[in-house]
This record gives sequence, structure tokens and C-alpha cells, in this order.
Amino acid sequence: MESGPIRLRAGGPRPPQASAFHSRVLHVPFPGGPGARPERPPASPGRGAEAATQLIDRATSPRDEDDTKGDAPCLEDSWQDLSLLKATPRLQSRPPPAALSQPVPPPAPSLSAPEGPADTGPQTLPLLSSPAPPLCLTFQEKLLAFERDHVTVPGAHVSLAKQLAGDIALELQAYLRNKFPDLPFGALVPGGPLYEGLQVGAADPVRLLVPLALEPGLWSLVAGSDTVAQDPRCWAVRRTQLEFRPRGSSPWDRFLVGGYLSSRVLLELLRKALTASVNWPAIGSLLGCLIRPCVASDELLLEVQHECLELTVAVLLAVAGAQDGDLLLAWPLEGLAGNLWLQDWYPAEAARLRALDEQDAGTRRRLLLLLCAVCRSHPALWRLGRDRLAQVVLRLGEQEADWAEEALGEHFLQALELLLSSLERASLPSHFNRSVNLLDGLREEEIDDLGFALYHGLQAPEGLL
Repeated sequence: MESGPIRLRAGGPRPPQASAFHSRVLHVPFPGGPGARPERPPASPGRGAEAATQLIDRATSPRDEDDTKGDAPCLEDSWQDLSLLKATPRLQSRPPPAALSQPVPPPAPSLSAPEGPADTGPQTLPLLSSPAPPLCLTFQEKLLAFERDHVTVPGAHVSLAKQLAGDIALELQAYLRNKFPDLPFGALVPGGPLYEGLQVGAADPVRLLVPLALEPGLWSLVAGSDTVAQDPRCWAVRRTQLEFRPRGSSPWDRFLVGGYLSSRVLLELLRKALTASVNWPAIGSLLGCLIRPCVASDELLLEVQHECLELTVAVLLAVAGAQDGDLLLAWPLEGLAGNLWLQDWYPAEAARLRALDEQDAGTRRRLLLLLCAVCRSHPALWRLGRDRLAQVVLRLGEQEADWAEEALGEHFLQALELLLSSLERASLPSHFNRSVNLLDGLREEEIDDLGFALYHGLQAPEGLL
């Protein structure tokens, strides 16, 4: 591309000119003033080369003071020209005309005023401000949020569940009196975590106690550790006074095995009645729900389905224990302990926790609910169960002093540490009977899985929620 000729201009005030092609203009003042023009010498090759050399030297050499003064307005004009050039879109150079046989490319869209939208998709508005960063919650705050979302049971559901459990108790009691009129069953009393404020969702069953009215003076209790089974968890109910009241004098004598009242035989009797004799569809339609006995479980369970909730009712045959308020349950035990009665520590646990919390307005029962909810949904920790967790909370509840809500997260971690140390020793003594190890029912590989899960839970407790 050939460059244009260099133009010479006399000094003095000049109107601002902006060249779209940015050609350089050299301002060379002539001696004698702005109006004076030098006489043009005759053209000669030598003079042309010499004049060009002088012009280049003059353009590259510093200017005189007079030249600087004369160019002051020009510098200001050049800044204005530059601002105008920046504000005005630069024109696209026109390509040379193409042949008719060649396709003509479409004109490039103007940057200042596009004719139409570039694409037909939805236009996203520019973000005026960046979104606020997510809040970093503490473990205490996450624990309280977990309690609110997964532990708290609505009051309407609690009331409805209590009403259903009470109605089922009345229907079952009427059936037992008609089916077994010679067996003196006591009044069926629903209870359990639902009535103690310790219910965790719908997983905790309602305890429906079916008490046996044993004749006083004909029965005595023998500690399980003194029997052939040597099981400190259980008791044997022995028949006495046989010389004065021979066998057959009591309606319960037909359930004797080796001179002891067998819990296993009574469980089988009641299981057959619940699964085969009771008209649960009729009772369910009367109560506005669906009731089905759970035949797959060793326990006597009733599954209740209502349009608003689901409920499990555990039917428990019970006799009075050695202490006032103690209960012995007919539980599906294995081995030599199959005919014994299991000591029920739930009423004592619930009463002790309630008394401790009432002394200092503490959160021990809330801690137990959180532990139950976390462990129940965990693939390994579900084996711990409520009974083991309650023993841990009882031990912490009597050792620690501060049980305000602010310390709930700290006590949660302390409970995990206590469980882990107990698993390392394979020993978790009962709070009410130190000779009972609550970990005896677990296999070695199950203890290893529990310890592994608790160790990782202590490393990252948020992962348990």
C-alpha cells in the first residue's frame, strides 16, 4: 500500500482536523512568520534529497520554545479528537467489489446499534451484584436444624397416635376377655416413648402392656444369674406352695415348664391369637385405619396405617418385678433363657432422665432423641438401639453439670466418645445393674463396624446429620 505525500503546513493556529485514516501531518514553521512563504527553488535531485533530510531531522529534533507555544492548542485539540474517536464507532473498511459469481458475505453487525438480537434464546440480565456467600453454620446450629427437621413430631400426630393406641387397647382387651375368660389379664395400658415425650418419628413402637394378674403367695422370683441360664438380664417366675395349692389350682399352671411360668409358651399362645383369631379388618374399619399383625417379627407387633400417619404397636406380656414399678417382659430369648422373663428398664430410664432434666431444665432427653434419630438412619449405628443409647445419656447426665441448650452439641460428641471407648473395651454396663453388659448381644464384626463408624463420625460429625 502506497503512503500519501507528506504535506507541509505553516505554523500558527490551525483548525483541528481528524483523519479517519490517521495520516501523520508534520507542522514545520517557516522563518519569517506564518504568512511568509519561501521561494520555491528550482527543482533538482540534490536539493530534493537535502530538503527531505532536513525535514526528517527537524521532525525528530526537540522543538523550540516558540513552536511549543504555538502547538499548545493543538495538543488540547488532539485529546478532544481522541475522545471523539473513542466515542464514535470505527468505520469498517469497505472490501473491494467482488465478482458477481462470488458470494458476498453479509455485513458485520455494528457494535453500537445492532439490528436485531444475536440469538433467539432468553436474554440473561447482567448481575448487578454478586450473590451473598452461603452461611457457614456451626455444628451446634446444624444439630438444632436436624432436630427440627427429623426429630420433632407434630402435636397433632402425637394426639392421633395416642387415640389410636387407646382404641386398639380397648378392642384387644375385649377380645382377650372373650377368648380366654379363665385367664385373669389385667387392664391393657398403652405407654412408651410416645407418652414420655421420647418419640422419634414413627419408628418407636407404642408399648401395649398386657399384664398377668398372678395370685399372691403362689409365685416367687428367682434372679436369672441363679438359674441354669446364668443370665443377669432375666428373672424366673417359679410356682410355689404346691403342697397347699397343688398344680392346677391357678389358671396359669398350664403354662408351667419345669415348675416355672414359661414366657415362651405364653408368647406362642398370644401370637396365634393375634395372627389368626382377631378380626383386625373389622376393628380397623371401625377405627378408620388398617391394622395388620407383623408375622415376620419374633415380637408381637401390630402395624397401623392411617391416612395421616403410620404407627407400630408392640404387644408385651408383663408381670410385676421384684421392686415396685419394675416389670418383667415375655421376650423372645434364645437358648436356656427362652423360658425366662426379661427385666424391663425402660420405665426406670425414662423416670430418671425426666427427674434429672427437671432439676436443672436440662437437655438430656433431647440428646437421647438426637442420638436415636442419627443412629437409626445410619447403616451401621442402627444396631446400638435405644437401650444402649439411654444408658450412655444417663451416665453423662449424672457426670456433667452444664446441660443448657448451648452445650447440646458438645454433649453429643461426648456421647459418641463414650460409646467408642465402650466398644474398644467391649463393655457397656447397665446403669441399674452393673453385672449386665449391654454389648453382649453383639458379634465381634458388628462391634468393629460400630467402632469404625463412630471413629469417622467423630472426625466429621456433620456427616452423621
